[in-house]
Amino acid sequence: MDDSVRAARDLSLLEEIERDPDTSQITLATRLGVAVGTVNWHLKRLIAKGYVKVKRAERKKLRYIITSEGIALRARLTVAYIENQMSLYRHVREEAQRVLKIVREEGFRSVHIVGDGDIADVCRLSCLEHGIPVVEDSKDGSVAILEIKGKKIVLHEAESE
Repeated sequence: MDDSVRAARDLSLLEEIERDPDTSQITLATRLGVAVGTVNWHLKRLIAKGYVKVKRAERKKLRYIITSEGIALRARLTVAYIENQMSLYRHVREEAQRVLKIVREEGFRSVHIVGDGDIADVCRLSCLEHGIPVVEDSKDGSVAILEIKGKKIVLHEAESE
């Protein structure tokens, strides 16, 4: 498993446990959108490393307690997550700026953004910053199309009718 995926799951688990120590593995799995076995594997690992303790709350009910080491881990994972997201933001912003420079050089007056999500939002904000209107209709030949493909921004020329 990729270290970044493991770190993200560990962080999510620690946050959920902190929010509700009496939560069940089924509830955790539902909230995190993963299988119960995945939650179980991560919890066993966190318990083995001393980040989480388990106490019996009732006959069949467990209570998860984050240790001081677990709190420190959550803080480190949070900082790493923020740094990773800021790095991604800077990369996407630089890519958007590069593409918008080409849009200007090629004489396009507006752009149409194809795609949704955070990267498309960064493109929209970059367009606003550069005074380039974002339009819904891409049929005009003076409109550049910015297509979001994963983490890439691909520039296309609109087809005139």
